[in-house]
Amino acid sequence: MTAGAEAGALPPVNERSALQSFASWTGTAFLVFGILGFIPGVTDDFAELRAAGHRSTAQLFGVFDVSILLNLIHIVIGIAGLWLARTWAGARIYLIGGGAICLALWIYGLAVGRDSSANFIPVDSADNWLHFAVGLAMLAAGIVLGRQVPHQKEAASAT
Repeated sequence: MTAGAEAGALPPVNERSALQSFASWTGTAFLVFGILGFIPGVTDDFAELRAAGHRSTAQLFGVFDVSILLNLIHIVIGIAGLWLARTWAGARIYLIGGGAICLALWIYGLAVGRDSSANFIPVDSADNWLHFAVGLAMLAAGIVLGRQVPHQKEAASAT
């Protein structure tokens, strides 16, 4: 076999954009953390895990308040990120929309008290600042990386 024939047999180079890669990594992180919220030992006070609300005193890594609802939300957001990261346009929508939602959760968390009946997900100070950081990173990535022109093939599917 000649060198040219061998080179032709190689798999194609990954054509994913940086935007899609970031969305995929973010989706994976949400999915993993959602699953980890259901694992005793990783989640402290696992016996106190409740369906929703501020009465769930279980904490992921002993830091972040979690509930069954919040874990399921993280899993759904993770799956959505992996699904939407398949296209450039989907990845951009996921990062900008997801970032805006995280920033809205940050504001919501600041507005309601930890023991408030309105605290339905639940959120605490650590969750609030994590929502802020993740939301800002997702929004910034969606805007900055979304300015890069996608490949011709992706541009056609992005419209």
